[in-house]
Parts: sequence; structure tokens; C-alpha cells
Amino acid sequence: MADVRSFPPVAAPGARVLILGSMPGRASLDAGRYYAHPHNAFWPIVGELIGFSPELPYLARLQALQAAGVALWDVIAACEREGSLDADIVAGSVRANDFPAFFTAHPGIRDVFFNGAAAEQAFRRHALPELAATGLRLQRLPSTSPAHAALNRAAKLAAWSAILKPLTGGEGV
Repeated sequence: MADVRSFPPVAAPGARVLILGSMPGRASLDAGRYYAHPHNAFWPIVGELIGFSPELPYLARLQALQAAGVALWDVIAACEREGSLDADIVAGSVRANDFPAFFTAHPGIRDVFFNGAAAEQAFRRHALPELAATGLRLQRLPSTSPAHAALNRAAKLAAWSAILKPLTGGEGV
């Protein structure tokens, strides 16, 4: 089993939305970038919704997220896992990121969106019990991973438009 560690959060002081994955996959860990797998739909979907090209350099994509009020992180700080699949995470090895400190540093975040079921389950099990009554609104979105082929890109895009409402006060696309 390999011991894997996630990345630091990407968050500007005025963030209003937090998007959480579970733990970066092998391609992302190897590249040192969020959602680096070439077939992951995260950057194309979020880029289309927020208005930037997924072909921008990585740091420019992170800056575009932050400028839009979106923070990005993973639920799991460290775990044991072979490969990239969430199903391969050794349950007893999971250590959650420090969410009490994160939400204290980012009090404007009220909406948390999960990139798939594994992120939501990990947050509810390992992070939510550590949080005081926060008033956070939690919503699971379909995973952008290429392993989640149950929905096509258009259906994922429609679901992911939910991130726009807290950013703009509108209804999304």
C-alpha cells in the first residue's frame, strides 16, 4: 500500500463556494496538480461554467477559480491507497484535512459541493463531526472522474451548474 497525501487548499480570502474531492488520483499526484488526468471533466466543466478555458496554464485556472469565489480542496489529507480509485482507499488509514481551521479562515463559504459520492461520504464521516453547527449547505455533484461514466458530459455540466447559484445569486445555466 502506498501512503498518499493531498494538496493544500486553493482558496482566496473571499471564497464563497468550496468544491471538495476525496483524494487526488495517481495522475494528479504525479503531476502535483488538481484534476490532472487528461480525461477528467473537472476543468472543462468548471471552465465553461465560470468562463475560462480549460487549456489555460494550471496556475491561471487556479487564479480564475479564486477570482470567481471558488475554493478547491480534498476531504482526505492522507490515506493508504494502491492506484487511483476511491474504492481502494484503506478505510482505517483516512486522515481528514483540518476543516475547522479552514472554515474559520474562510467564513464566507456557506456552500460545499462534493465531486462525487466518495468525497461526500468521506466528509460526512471524517470532517463533519468535527465541525460545530456551521449552517453549511452540502450538495453532492456527479463525479467528473473518467471512472464515472454513468452520465455524459452534458448531464454533468447541467448538474454542476448548481455551483453558480451561490456565486451569482442566479439559477445557473
